[in-house]
Amino acid sequence: MKNKYVGVWPVMLTPFTEQRSVDYNALESLIDWYVKAGVHGLFGLCQSSEMFFLSDKESQKIAKFIIDKVDGKIPVVVSGHTATDFSHQSEQLIAMSETGADSIILISNRLALQGEDNKITLNNLQNLVQTLPEKIDLGIYECPYPYKRLLSDDIVKWCVDSERFTFIKDTCCDLNIIKQRALITNGSRLSLANANSQTLLTSLQMGYRAFSGVMANFHPELYVWLYENWEKNIEKAQILSSYLSTAALVENLDYPICAKYYQQKIGNFSTIQCRVRTSQNFMSSFYPQAIDDMGLLGEIITRSLDI
Repeated sequence: MKNKYVGVWPVMLTPFTEQRSVDYNALESLIDWYVKAGVHGLFGLCQSSEMFFLSDKESQKIAKFIIDKVDGKIPVVVSGHTATDFSHQSEQLIAMSETGADSIILISNRLALQGEDNKITLNNLQNLVQTLPEKIDLGIYECPYPYKRLLSDDIVKWCVDSERFTFIKDTCCDLNIIKQRALITNGSRLSLANANSQTLLTSLQMGYRAFSGVMANFHPELYVWLYENWEKNIEKAQILSSYLSTAALVENLDYPICAKYYQQKIGNFSTIQCRVRTSQNFMSSFYPQAIDDMGLLGEIITRSLDI
């Protein structure tokens, strides 16, 4: 059976109106833009979606909207796993499993408090999984907010052996860890999705099967080309990888505001409003010019490589 959890999976933004309510017209435009770019799947209700600043009701409504709009064209995974209380976490994930998503994604830092041992993480993970419907595929995301908890080798191996897990969004940014995880998951149904542009090409060469990073909110079509062609044309892939690696530094410029600025500029969003941070000073900084320059260089690279 073909593994559907491969390829390029944008971490979806949530557009807001000036009053910071969810802008569903803009969300529809965003989904159309992703699909037109040729992405292989969508990751909704994640950190880029500002999930910690959405109510459970909003998260469920957004998830259902995305899934209905996509209408089976590509698979959709969702998280919305933000609670601290165990029973509330279970309720959130069960509700998400009823939206029609292909997989629900657990957040690693919800499984233990900061500073607690990974043995506690594994124990809580096992207990939480037991409360979830067996019919739904599962994944884990090493979300950096409110703190980053990387998965131990034991946890990755347990996910493989359980045969419940199909997707890990990896934020380790460490080639030694990437190599080890590729070995642990080799031959399994669990796809590793790298979130880091700088290590992406090498991770694909090591056996990773997907990219799920914030920069797919700027030029997803370039990541699609890299994923689909890196083995066929390694010289072009290396040049493109160098551009993507450098361009990804813009994610430090008030993300996700910078991504919403880009989406507004291309006509998908009506505002750059966020709930996670204020956008008040963004336009008076040098950040918009940096985003514009990144986009221009991307167009030049695309033409020069004929991709």
